[in-house]
Amino acid sequence: MHLTLYQRDDCHLCDLALEVLAQARAPAFASRFIDDDAALEARYGARVPVLREEASGRELAWPFDAAAVRRFLAT
Repeated sequence: MHLTLYQRDDCHLCDLALEVLAQARAPAFASRFIDDDAALEARYGARVPVLREEASGRELAWPFDAAAVRRFLAT
C-alpha cells in the first residue's frame, strides 16, 4: 500500500491529520506539499489534508478520525 498525505505548509488541519494518522497507526506514508505545485493546488487546494492510496486512487479527505482511517486502510 502506497499512501500519500497531501498537505500545505503551516496548516493546522494538516497537523491534526498527522496526529490522527499516528493514533490510527497508519503505515508509512509520503508527505506531499501542494503549495508550489499549480496542478496539485488546483486539485487539492480547498480539501487538504487528503490521504490518498496511490494504487487505487482512493482518497480520504479531511475531516477524518482514527476509525475512518482504519476503515479506509482496511478496504
